[in-house]
Amino acid sequence: MDKIRINLDELLLCLSNAVDLISPILSNHHQQVAYLTFFLAEQLKLPVEEQKDVFLAALVHDIGALSKKERLELIESEPPTVNNHGFRGAKLLERFRPLQNAAQIIKFHHQPWDNGSGRVYMGENVPFASHIVHLADRTCAMLRPGRNVLTQLPEILAAIREKSNSVFEPGLVNALFKLRKKDYIWLDLITSRSPIKMIAENGLLDILVLEIDDIVDLAFIFSQIIDFRSRFTACHSAGVAKTAEQLAQLVGFSPVECKVMLIAGYLHDLGKVAVDNRILEKPGKLDEDEFNEIRAHTYYTYHLLDAIPQFDTIKTWASYHHEKLNGTGYPFHIKGDSLPLGSRVMAVADVFTAITEDRPYRRGMDDEQAIKVLNKMVAEGALDRMVVEVLLDHFQEINTLRQQAQQEAAERYDRFLQTGGLLATV
Repeated sequence: MDKIRINLDELLLCLSNAVDLISPILSNHHQQVAYLTFFLAEQLKLPVEEQKDVFLAALVHDIGALSKKERLELIESEPPTVNNHGFRGAKLLERFRPLQNAAQIIKFHHQPWDNGSGRVYMGENVPFASHIVHLADRTCAMLRPGRNVLTQLPEILAAIREKSNSVFEPGLVNALFKLRKKDYIWLDLITSRSPIKMIAENGLLDILVLEIDDIVDLAFIFSQIIDFRSRFTACHSAGVAKTAEQLAQLVGFSPVECKVMLIAGYLHDLGKVAVDNRILEKPGKLDEDEFNEIRAHTYYTYHLLDAIPQFDTIKTWASYHHEKLNGTGYPFHIKGDSLPLGSRVMAVADVFTAITEDRPYRRGMDDEQAIKVLNKMVAEGALDRMVVEVLLDHFQEINTLRQQAQQEAAERYDRFLQTGGLLATV
């Protein structure tokens, strides 16, 4: 598993679908924008590589909008200028080699054309592709469910035409109007659950051969999308990932398996993007509805990762972290020998990190308290005895690594907050 052959569309769909879960009312928005962007780029006869970059950028263009409030605001009104979430999205993606060009496009995807002045922003050249994504984004934002899309189209195009040259590049507006009579494009936007799969079938997207370290980088990006939505969770995945990686090494996993464990640790809470920030940040006890919403996050983690066949082991180790050996875990109630060792390692890493990490509303447990909790969960049949014993035998070493990983994550979070302004957290 040193290298993985993976379909880029499957990889990006997973990321896109995860971001769309932040606000289910906007489900499929990324795919709609990417689909329309593809036809605009094709209409403009852009070179294939440029078509690919702008398509990929469109597929995750709002990745930097990490709260439901911010995402809804972006749909309901057009930002007057370059928006903070574009800068944050670019910052998230720039580390991942296959998306570095897309990151630059995302950075400026709300830059208005402004009679040509929009070619530059504060001395930096704005990619023309950013204006393509901008037009596709605003067009799709005007689509209203419940009304026939072909009936809406004249009104939408009239509104776009009115802003030609002021907000949108005129040549792009003309290209959009040339798509007007292609009814199937507009119907696909509304009726297809996954319009991107139709794009993938034409061969635009390559099969990537990724080194294991590339996947670590990608999983690291995912973890920031998960954790940076709230100061309450800003460091959690980093602590779990480092703890799980170290435990895997100590119980005898191979070097490659340890990296897979690190990846699974970064992704274990991917489904929490579906959980409202209000619940994530509640300092008191959760009521039944709130707790059940939290419980569902591992289900979403499983199904998001299930879209990538090559991630089968990662999916299992990541999404079973709330399963218990006695069968009382969730959401699948897997027990005993049916629970893989990798998933048991992840469960121990998650509990250990959760009880020892500091959060804004409480201090983490001291060593003695944490050890009591872990031993009690072993006695109850919840956690694997062997894995917990390994953790306790190396308690200070692992706890120091966890603290270091979470301190580095806290510093990244602070820098991220400074990238284009503060995150909305409501």
